[in-house]
Amino acid sequence: MFKAIVSADTLRTTIDSVGVLVDECKIHLEEDGLTIKAVDPANVGMVDLQLDSEAFESYEADGGVLGVNLDRLESIAGMASSDQLIEMELDEETRKLHIKIDGLEYTLALIDPDSIRQEPDIPDLDLSATIVVEGSDIDRAVKAADMVSDHIALGVNEDDEIFYVEAEGDTDNVDLKLDRDDLIDLTTGPAHSLFSLDYLKDMNKAIPNDGEVSIDLGEEFPVKLHFEIAEGMGDVTYMLAPRIQSD
Repeated sequence: MFKAIVSADTLRTTIDSVGVLVDECKIHLEEDGLTIKAVDPANVGMVDLQLDSEAFESYEADGGVLGVNLDRLESIAGMASSDQLIEMELDEETRKLHIKIDGLEYTLALIDPDSIRQEPDIPDLDLSATIVVEGSDIDRAVKAADMVSDHIALGVNEDDEIFYVEAEGDTDNVDLKLDRDDLIDLTTGPAHSLFSLDYLKDMNKAIPNDGEVSIDLGEEFPVKLHFEIAEGMGDVTYMLAPRIQSD
């Protein structure tokens, strides 16, 4: 059983947070909310999303898994204005999702969950540094780095207590330094890793500019980016594998 009513804004935010990495996913329907874990086809970027039942106007579920094409679901949700409510109900016999938006009814064919890529086990890494910044700072760093390079380095200068972003191109470089006063919070430790900018650009599309983002970093370790959605009633964690630099 699955019946839910949710704002279009919350549904679109949920879809976008996962859809920046994958085209389809498994949605686990728990009694207290839904969860999604997915990894991109190259095994470079992962997402772990949780949306509490409190984020819905109403929510009923007794377990189960839905296989969903995110592009199709996003197209349906895009027909609603952000403050409109979207009703969803699973037809367990036909395995189709019935969706209603202000008189408009849509039937979405679901995907066999067994045909969808295996969900990742997101490791619990012991990363040495944690930086908490505004989402707008990440947006600024990613856009600046994109002007000169297709890779981006993130790191922490322990002595000066600075979080830095570096991008080196053939002719131009970008450097952004944020000290403790510029940050919401900082836990220093040895940290420097190089990442594919394409993945960070995709993740950045889903990161709210006006929200707090926690960045966990190590030395040539994956980076974890964590932020809240749905007014704190949901959260998203991205993990991005580094590009190992050869000496």
